[in-house]
Amino acid sequence: MSETPVKQQSTAAFYGQAVASFSVAMAATAIGIFRLDANAWVRGFLAIAVLYLVTSAFTLAKVIRDRQEAGQIVSRVDQARVEKLLAEHDPFEKL
Repeated sequence: MSETPVKQQSTAAFYGQAVASFSVAMAATAIGIFRLDANAWVRGFLAIAVLYLVTSAFTLAKVIRDRQEAGQIVSRVDQARVEKLLAEHDPFEKL
């Protein structure tokens, strides 16, 4: 028998906590860079580096999620093929 996997959804509270945590971290980093006792080009470099790090992290998370979802689709297709073969197979049929 085929069992369809339960699609897991994150709760609104978890989503809100993730957004709030990201916002606090970005704000704290921006304030830290702004208040840093350094030249403007050093602060600019740090700000660009932080933005690059954030976009890289989002891209990496998306790639990992996409690869996982593709693996689930392939395994479902393979499972459906096996189930079809088993359903069509008659062990009492003469060869």
